[in-house]
Amino acid sequence: MDNLTSIFRNKKLKLTPQRIAVYKYLQSTKEHPSAETIYKTLQQDYPTMSLATVYKALKTLVEVNLIQEINVGEGNFRYDGNVQPHSHIQCLNCGRVDDIDGVCFTALNDKIKNYVDYEVISNQVYFYGICKNCKKDIY
Repeated sequence: MDNLTSIFRNKKLKLTPQRIAVYKYLQSTKEHPSAETIYKTLQQDYPTMSLATVYKALKTLVEVNLIQEINVGEGNFRYDGNVQPHSHIQCLNCGRVDDIDGVCFTALNDKIKNYVDYEVISNQVYFYGICKNCKKDIY
């Protein structure tokens, strides 16, 4: 919590209860919820918090690199409390998104430099498949 406070102080941003709630929720889950899911989850404890407030809190938390916004191509963003470089895999059947731990693709940044006229700063690799729960239901 001290880290959160100091980051906001250094950026000269107000650390609101709503921002803290969104951040704590994302730190407490391995899931990759949408803003709507976060809003519905926090609604019981924060009944006056609007969906717009959740979106604003998420935007701020992304800007200060406390969470990451991921786009797995379904028309809306998901959010991840883990900001360390890692890839994601999404189930094409149920939409579940999971982290891929233990495999890092940052070496791709150096390999790609030979093919483009860009200074490559980062990459984001997504995988798609069928999760184990859907697989047993399908097969």
